Order: sequence, then C-alpha cells, then structure tokens
Amino acid sequence: MYDIIIKNGTLIDGSGEPMYRADIGIKDDRIVKIGKLQNEKGEIEIDASDRLVCPGFVDVNNHSDVYWRIFSNPELESLVYQGITTIVGGNCGTSLAPLLGAKAIESLQKWSNIDTTSLNWLTMEEFLDEVEKRKLAVNFATLVGHATVRRRLVGDDMRSLHLNEIDFLAKKIKVAIKDGALGMSSGLVYTHARSTTEEELLALAKVIKKYDGVYVTHMRNEGAGLLESVEESLEIARKTKVKLHISHLKAVGEENWGLMDAALNMITQARDNGVDVTFDVYPYTNIGSVLYTLLPIWVTDGGKKMMLNRLKDPALRVRIIDDMRASGVDYAKIEIASSSLDKTLARRKIAEIAASQEKSVEEAVLDTLVASDGRMIISMDVLSEENIQKALVHPASMISTNGAGYRDIHGRTGEVVHPRSFGSFPRIFPEYVLGKRILRWEEAVAKMTSLPAEKFGIEKRGRLKEKYYADIVIFNRDEIRDLATTENPYQYSQGIDFVLVNGQVLLQEGRYNGNKAGEVIRR
Repeated sequence: MYDIIIKNGTLIDGSGEPMYRADIGIKDDRIVKIGKLQNEKGEIEIDASDRLVCPGFVDVNNHSDVYWRIFSNPELESLVYQGITTIVGGNCGTSLAPLLGAKAIESLQKWSNIDTTSLNWLTMEEFLDEVEKRKLAVNFATLVGHATVRRRLVGDDMRSLHLNEIDFLAKKIKVAIKDGALGMSSGLVYTHARSTTEEELLALAKVIKKYDGVYVTHMRNEGAGLLESVEESLEIARKTKVKLHISHLKAVGEENWGLMDAALNMITQARDNGVDVTFDVYPYTNIGSVLYTLLPIWVTDGGKKMMLNRLKDPALRVRIIDDMRASGVDYAKIEIASSSLDKTLARRKIAEIAASQEKSVEEAVLDTLVASDGRMIISMDVLSEENIQKALVHPASMISTNGAGYRDIHGRTGEVVHPRSFGSFPRIFPEYVLGKRILRWEEAVAKMTSLPAEKFGIEKRGRLKEKYYADIVIFNRDEIRDLATTENPYQYSQGIDFVLVNGQVLLQEGRYNGNKAGEVIRR
C-alpha cells in the first residue's frame, strides 16, 4: 500500500532525457517506486492520463524573505500555483540572518519597511529554526547576504575593508554556511557594497569554496558596464574555483542590448575552460528595481542619509540632473510599483507625475525619492525579448522569478507587483516550448528542476527518482499558462492540476488546499 500513487502519467524526470510513460508510488515524503503500478493501491490515487508529470520547480532567485512574505503570507500562493516547490532566499546581498548588529537589518530597508518588522533571532541557525516553526507551503533554503554581514563593519560608510575586517567577515560567512546557508550572495550594485574590492571577494569566495557552497552575485552593472561586471565575476571563479551563479543576467537599456551576445560568449568560454558558472533569467522585458540604483553613482555615496541631503541641495540637484540626462537612462519609462508614499502613486508613470507638476522627468524622480525617504520600487520596460530568448537557450541558464509569493487579494493594498511573481515558470511552456519552439519540454523542465537543485546543492530534489523527495507537479501541456500581466499581475497561473511537496498534496485539481508542507533545507 502506497500513500499516493500517480498513475498513467507521462514523466519528464528533470534529467533532460526524453519523456516516458510510468506510474509513481509515494510513501511518506519520498518517491519509492517508478514503473508499472496499475495493480497497486494507494490511499490517494491520482489519474495523470494525458498529463505531464515532472519534479517540482526550484526557484533559486526568490525574495519572499526580504519582502517579508514568508512571515506575512507563508502560504505563498502565487508560487504554489506556478508549481514552485522550493525557493532560495538571501539573494542580491541581503539575507535575514545573521544579524551582527543594529545596522545589519538596514540592508533590508530598500525592500521592506524595517520599522514594522519584528525579529527574534540573531544567527543563521536561529533564523532557520524560526522559519521551520512557522511552516511554509514550499521548501525554503537561503544564502547568506554579503551586505547583511558587511554592514556590521562599515555602517553607513562607503569604504573598502581592512585586512582584519575581511578576515572577520570571512569567519562570519563561514559560520553562517556551517549553520545551513547554501553559500553567499552579493549585491554589488547597491550603495554599501559598491566599495567591495576584488581582494575581499576572493577571500570570501575561498571560504564558500571550502564548504562547497555557491557564490551568487547581482553584478555591479547590467547596463553599459555589463561586460566588465561579467568579467569581474568570472575572475573570482577562475581564481578560487568557487561555483559561480549570476543573478538575473540581462542587458538593461536598448543602447546596451548588443552587449548580451558578448556576455553569453564570455560565459560559454569560461565554461569551456572549466569554470562552473550558471545564471538565471526571468521571461519578461520589464525589470523591477530599486529606484535609487538608477541615479549617478556619486549621488548615493555614503548611504541613504547622504543621498537625501544631496537631493535636497539646490546646487547639487542641477549637477545631478545634468548627470542623469547624460547617463542614457530613459527615466520617462519608470512606473512606480511600491513606495512608502500613498498607495495611489502605484502604477503612476514618472512622466505623468512630471507633466502634472510641470517639471522635468528627472526632477520628478528626485522629488519622489525625497518624498518616499529613498524607498521606492519601480518597473521599467527596458529589456530585449530577443536577448531573453538567447539567454533561455544557453546551456548555463535556469529559470527564476526574482519575485516573491503573494495572494491574489494582495492587489487590494494598491501595491503593484511584477507579474513574474505569479507567472514566470508556467510562462515558459506556452511562450518558448509550444510557441517559439526554442526549447524542448525536457530542456525547459531541466532548467527549472535538476539544474538549479544540483548547482545549489539541494540534495534529492529536482528529479523524479526513487528515494528522492516527492516534490511533484502534474499539468496539462495544452492548458498550462501564465495569466499575470503588468496591468493586472494578481492572477494565478492555470493548467497545473496537482502540486505535491514532500509527499503532501497542496494543489488539488487546480485549487490550493491550504496545506503547508515545506521543509527548511540546510547545507
């Protein structure tokens, strides 16, 4: 007697090998048998006739932690409806642990209102224990955020670290990884990490390598400086042999789209020469970003307080606006997603605000930053669909959301989230497998399952294989699709009939049943 039998399905097992017909027998949280089980019985029997059965999707670039969603909404419905069964947090340099001082949590403030957060942990181990107690719908793992630890040393200063400080940082990263983190992430585009030197990154990468972790980086520049940023990342991996993963690889701005071919070629050459490098991509042409990162770099030197002082200084504002106009960034394309201001600003375009106030677009950007105390998330349609396709077919790519988990009713708050939080994974199949036909079913599923699980050291997940955890998605190949749009992102994806996490059914005949079966995954 099995707990669950999935019968008559066509299995895409995550390996990249051709799909095949088989049944799956599940006992407790594991797959115990794959084969012909038509004469066997299960307490629950799922008929997967005319359905595809594959491993649960693994999202290695998820922000449900720093957006506080794992605590405010542990069901994470928009992820469950996508077939996502495992998420990795602690991305882009910020994690929720370890907290080594009062300044550590300030690395979170660009995404969440830290005045309303309540913390009862300090170490990585204590944080993971707390998540375990709260119970999530999906499995959760985390990286340790470089900025979260580094802020303990630099506070609001913008400076490189001394040798003894680098040694201190390396020791703290080591403890966090030993406590369960899968590796370390950096967010070199953000203000307090821009002064990070190669010497510092090399020292930390050596620690990550020693414990077989992964170094994940949100690079310094995804625009005109894209190639230099890719080279910097690859150089760290070449010198230390650390496993490298580049977050949301993209070329931002039409004038920089032509750099994508060279970036992908650099990654190909590095892989040919033995560098273990991968990257993730989300299938949308609009980005979601922190507004201040689009300002000239010197404006944000010294942190938020210094930035706001400069934005309020009439003489400096003239220089800032001149530099903004010379930067090549099309600020008129900015649309406000969320901020600390009145929710009625959400979905407002900066160009509309500027016109209504009879100001330039650049002046409107500075005014909204000042009014929101520097905390504003924006959306811009500045990516190339052709580049997305090039990234998707590259052997080093995997799929991610770069988003977080939400309920559909979250839209009532007035906040506008990126549609990737609701649709990234299902979108791949109708758009790029059935539509443009640039990926085979088996390739697409591997990029969502085994490739991320293997790269990030998530053991016994990402494959349909005996003795592996029963994280499973069953869907209709002709009906699976994303519904979320930029205008209306709060729409769950369709076509997925069943989602199992650790042998428990969460999505049943297309409806989430409220189960929270996720486990905390530790290194």
